[in-house]
Amino acid sequence: MVSPRVRLVLTASLLALLPAPVLQAAPEADTNKRLDAFMDVFERVRADYVDKTDDKKLIDGAINGMLASLDPHSSYLDGRDFANMKQVTDGEYGGLGLTVSTEEGAVKVVAPTDDTPAARAGMKSGDFITRINGELLYGTTLTEAVDKMRGAPGTIAKLTVIREGAPKPLEFTLKREIIQIKPVKFEVKGDVGVIRIASFSKQTGPMTRTAIAAIDKQLGARLAGFVVDLRSNPGGLLDQSIEVSDAFLDHGEIVSQRGRTKNDIERYYAKGGDLTGGKPVVVLIDEGSASAAEIVAGALQDQRRALVIGQRSFGKGSVQTLIPLGSDTALRLTTARYYTPSGRSVQENGIEPDITVPQLSDANAADASRPRLREADLKRHLINEVKATDKLIEADEKPDPRFADTPETLKKKGVTDYQLSYALKLIERLAPMPAVQTAAK
Repeated sequence: MVSPRVRLVLTASLLALLPAPVLQAAPEADTNKRLDAFMDVFERVRADYVDKTDDKKLIDGAINGMLASLDPHSSYLDGRDFANMKQVTDGEYGGLGLTVSTEEGAVKVVAPTDDTPAARAGMKSGDFITRINGELLYGTTLTEAVDKMRGAPGTIAKLTVIREGAPKPLEFTLKREIIQIKPVKFEVKGDVGVIRIASFSKQTGPMTRTAIAAIDKQLGARLAGFVVDLRSNPGGLLDQSIEVSDAFLDHGEIVSQRGRTKNDIERYYAKGGDLTGGKPVVVLIDEGSASAAEIVAGALQDQRRALVIGQRSFGKGSVQTLIPLGSDTALRLTTARYYTPSGRSVQENGIEPDITVPQLSDANAADASRPRLREADLKRHLINEVKATDKLIEADEKPDPRFADTPETLKKKGVTDYQLSYALKLIERLAPMPAVQTAAK
């Protein structure tokens, strides 16, 4: 049995982790009674479970269960989780190049990272990984799944994947490598600068500013505008989404975050000046664009600084705060909702594009009947004050007669990315006509 002193310490630790609303909502006597019940269960498991138990594993499991009852994004980070998260936000880690989550015991791909083994092999957002090297993944924790995917560079990982619409499981053979995340890439297509932002890590803001400057230098007076590609961007750091938005704005609010109380509001404003000089901007989004990516799309859309095209975004409108609990553990807790400049919460609803453009060059992505997983589909997701309407949700399922091309016909035309091609043509239409000089006679 647990000594009174240990029992007191454990109870105090759990009280420190309990979210404040739980403690305030229930009478103190009822809360103490429930904590006593927890400790009784803990002691009984330690004493009578068929195998010898590990106290740390039991307590960590209890903490994880408590946080999982709140929403899909609150979690407890032990030493390995904390190290993994730091590696990703710092922009370098070892593995296959996949951002994954767990859903009902299954491992789901949130997004493959650009220029990594997973992306090059053709893995897609929404894929479910069922096995690694023949070992069943169902029922493993997220940490265990990530550990199995990581390994020494050069080693092989064979993944069995279930994909919506595929008649049978898919097999991928990937070679692990050091993943150096390049959150921003850019290229020039004709007179348009294309900036691909794959994630929001510590380098995203500075690299976006560098990309704008490099494109401006390369094209000079020919520069017609910019396409900002945020497709399959799972998000990341709030401050980097603000810096990216600020690069295209010369004034106005970018985003606000609002906590539990009416007065708990923090607003962020543009202050650096529009680095593009007011050139036309088109933002590309899809159902894989989430969180920080939605902040950028929402800010530029509300400020009428950009046209947003593509598919309705994921709909993650919550803010997670990292609260250190020690030298190598932390609590990731949802502490606020964020709002676009016009006061919209994208939680559940996502960002609705100004022009809905399906990805016709990808037969699977263009299939209107294909289920599209979003925040609103996750268990215990936060509820938006303005609930997503059936009309908005059903919009994904209705084919648009304007988009009749097939992947085969587009391939013959040399179009491999229909959404990007549409964005480039849109910039050409938005760009101001060059001044015509006439000589006096």
